[in-house]
Amino acid sequence: MMNTFERGVKFIFDRTIAFLLLLLFSPVFLICYIAIKQEDGGPAIFKQERIGLHGRPFYIYKFRSMRTDAERAGAMLCCGEQDKRLTKVGKFLRMHHLDELPQLWNVLIGDMSFVGPRPERKVYIDQIMQADSRYQLLYQVRPGVTSYATLHNGYTDTLEKMLRRLRYDLFYLDHASLWLDFKIMANTFLSVFGGKLI
Repeated sequence: MMNTFERGVKFIFDRTIAFLLLLLFSPVFLICYIAIKQEDGGPAIFKQERIGLHGRPFYIYKFRSMRTDAERAGAMLCCGEQDKRLTKVGKFLRMHHLDELPQLWNVLIGDMSFVGPRPERKVYIDQIMQADSRYQLLYQVRPGVTSYATLHNGYTDTLEKMLRRLRYDLFYLDHASLWLDFKIMANTFLSVFGGKLI
């Protein structure tokens, strides 16, 4: 676990970089917004309740990548880029991770960090907790835009993958440091743009 000083540095770094990136990517935000609206006229921004620091709920923001009726039959996990509920624009956004950009706002307002366990929905947390109650340990840190588990586990579209992701998250929790965060952010960048890890 990080000490108090490291947590303070991380918090200031997160909010400062999030603010700068929001300014830098503002033209990309506008292009994504227009493309989503033009495709089907639905809302461009998708918000969903997740569970964060200290087990408190918050709304995570993303560019909408699925049809507006995607969960008409109830909560369903995304099945990657082949999910038939994805719109054409949404598939492109997912492929290039552009759907995640609005989470910069979550980082700016302090709901999330750049690095930390990915936040989950309560309906799935309840299922995970039945199999492994250690999930509640993740409430000690802010959830992240990227994570150690994301790099090694990819999309979690089954309970089995969620439990495997939890083991990676617990490893991160035990070894968290500013240096590990830097490596995770660097590896995320390289995996998105270069297809390799360091």
